[in-house]
Amino acid sequence: MAPRKKGQAASWEVDADKPKPENSTRIRRSYCIQDLVTQPAPGIDTVHDVLLYASRTHGSKQAFANRDIERVISEEKEVTKMVGGREEKQTKTWNYFKLKPFDWMTYEGALTRVREIGSGLRKLGVGSEGETFFNIYASSSRNWMLMAQASAFNAVPICTAYDSLGPDGLAHSLNETEVRAMFTNADLLGTLNKIISKCQTVKLVVYDGKADEAVLKELEGSREGMKVVHLDEVIRLGKEETLEARQAKRDDIYCCMYTSGSTGTPKGVLLTHGNVVSAIGSVWTLLYEHLTPQDTFLAFLPLAHILEFVVENSFVFAGLPIGYGRVKTLTDASVRECKGDIAEFKPTIMIGVPAVWELIRKGILGKVESSGALKKSVFNFAVKAKQTANSLSLPFVSGLTDAVVFNQVRQQTGGRLKIMFNGGGAVSKSTQEFLSTALVMMIQGYGLTESTAMACILNPGWMQYGSVGGPVPAAEIKLVDAPDAGYLSTNTPPQGEIYVRGPAIFKGYYKRPDLDKEAFDPEGWFKTGDVGQWNKDGTLSIIDRLKNLVKLSGGEYIALEHLESIYKSCPLVANGAMIANGEHSQPMMVIVAHPTNLPAFAKKNGLGQGEDIEELCKDDKVVDAALKELNAVGKKQGLKGMEMLEAIVLTHDEWTPESGFLTAAQKLQRKKIEQHYGDRIKKVYKS
Repeated sequence: MAPRKKGQAASWEVDADKPKPENSTRIRRSYCIQDLVTQPAPGIDTVHDVLLYASRTHGSKQAFANRDIERVISEEKEVTKMVGGREEKQTKTWNYFKLKPFDWMTYEGALTRVREIGSGLRKLGVGSEGETFFNIYASSSRNWMLMAQASAFNAVPICTAYDSLGPDGLAHSLNETEVRAMFTNADLLGTLNKIISKCQTVKLVVYDGKADEAVLKELEGSREGMKVVHLDEVIRLGKEETLEARQAKRDDIYCCMYTSGSTGTPKGVLLTHGNVVSAIGSVWTLLYEHLTPQDTFLAFLPLAHILEFVVENSFVFAGLPIGYGRVKTLTDASVRECKGDIAEFKPTIMIGVPAVWELIRKGILGKVESSGALKKSVFNFAVKAKQTANSLSLPFVSGLTDAVVFNQVRQQTGGRLKIMFNGGGAVSKSTQEFLSTALVMMIQGYGLTESTAMACILNPGWMQYGSVGGPVPAAEIKLVDAPDAGYLSTNTPPQGEIYVRGPAIFKGYYKRPDLDKEAFDPEGWFKTGDVGQWNKDGTLSIIDRLKNLVKLSGGEYIALEHLESIYKSCPLVANGAMIANGEHSQPMMVIVAHPTNLPAFAKKNGLGQGEDIEELCKDDKVVDAALKELNAVGKKQGLKGMEMLEAIVLTHDEWTPESGFLTAAQKLQRKKIEQHYGDRIKKVYKS
């Protein structure tokens, strides 16, 4: 990153010599700039410019790698279930994957392929008069990125749809943007078939992979003039006659990216080419020292999420090799006769969201728990020793604990990992500290779809837990008073709602001028709805979200998302949602039990019968013991009495976008969860 001078703050105040504004803090900007950054290098004004630069600069270097599934391996396992109060042995089938090696494409090869795809799409009518948006409804992969770049080559804006979207969500994203052409995967054609009759504007579907012939025929016959074309055919058409790129302008719309929809119907956020390259400029200005020719990046988050989209395009500019993995094959646990994606790829940089880091943390702790009393004691001692040594700046201790204990843990990530970055939501302080100790440094950032993912990034020079760092070079930030909740710029430290402004801030919501008026103030500041506080070193901490503040019966406010991040760090929790209202003095939580850690916990404490997680979730003694364990975690993390849990509901249900409990971006659908578990909640959380 841009080097930090000794004692330098992470941000500086604009107009520091003038009186403080009445209802806000002064504006703050990144320590490493005076004027806001608008591009990563001169002449980079569009997304296509980024790929042209990468091809010129990095040429024959490895760019994008896919890893295909060779075959599925089924294994049968015997499990114990309680049926009618008696233990029964049942056989279950588990599927595992054998994967092929990573298959690489160079940066020069990527530009050639983008030209071929772009030319082929134009021959099929994409980009003709009246063009709207080109929709990408697919899992993250090399082809996803190539299609997005081909659209930039054609100066055609894209709109994105998560591959986990259900039929209704997909229909909304296709209809609102009046999509005429789209790209998808063969295994998603079935979902598309269900709603294609409702999406009358769609005329061309491009897909990759091997499709079921019956599904293809149904889609092709859905209406007159419908074209369903394999990506290989598009490439063949492009090779026949490769066309020149159409030049987009910096202020042209490049992407309509939908928000997660956790608070209602997803909103289409309009991002220009200028927004995207400004965000890339932020990453490069801050991270250039850490993005070396030796670095590699393993991508597994959805490219339909703004964080992954901006990060990957930033790494394209920097010339990093990008390998595409899958969440279900990241570790060795779900593969056979090969290594998982992390161990095979050996990344130096990993970027994830809180759910991923909690999964990794609990995986490490689960292995430690089952390794025996001696190894567990040694591991726990090493964690405490290293954390204490780091806090006191004691030399040698970290090197010793790494050599004896933690290097073995790091081998599970390939042994080359040097930095982890968390975005998309707050990770708990305990999880950040644990993974920074057992693996490598984890830094955090803060941003929204509306800010093109970028608002703050924590420079390792200011390394601390619970901070998201200073403003990025393409954004300026101020905190505005939220008097009803007690967050004021005159507090110590200064607090308030986070307002962001700059060249990476979006242009508005698609077809929603009413929301634009709510989102911006007259001076062009975007009102995030998040509450932050300025720390003494110029970094920002996210302390609340205005929409998720709940007033308890005693008159105090609690922050649901903050409490969730803490309680989710408990090994017994796979996921969970806080519930609270003004009739209670404390909150409660609906918890998805961890499928291996809860049975192990019950067995260790002599609770329940057998390993059937469904039965354990109904056992009152197991629930009571789990509640005590959760509150012990809360107490250790410094929560107040009103923030401790009054009750919990344990469930073995799987929360997914398909089940309706999560958005496509893996965020909680809190109202749906509260409604679904309403009867069970009322039994334990009585007024």
